[in-house]
Amino acid sequence: MVDPVTNPSRTGDIAEHYVVTWLWDTGYEVFMNAGCSGPIDIVAVKDGQATLVDVKSYASNGVGLPKRSDLQKELGVVYAHFNPKTRKCRWVKHIK
Repeated sequence: MVDPVTNPSRTGDIAEHYVVTWLWDTGYEVFMNAGCSGPIDIVAVKDGQATLVDVKSYASNGVGLPKRSDLQKELGVVYAHFNPKTRKCRWVKHIK
């Protein structure tokens, strides 16, 4: 059996699904990337505003999160953080 807390592929899949339900709970319409690569995992739409989201999963407090790529910065992609131990989601504040 695959341990979702230690298997990176499974943790990423779980993270995306938790973020989708978290976004639904906060009033977003959610559209997931059909592929497994690219700068965006999810397009979330609320009040006519689209938010481009890349999901990151870390068991820590988020310190040391990877930096957005130049393309992600250009597109305005934001990170949604999922903690696999607590099952909590949050937005990551980016430094310009």
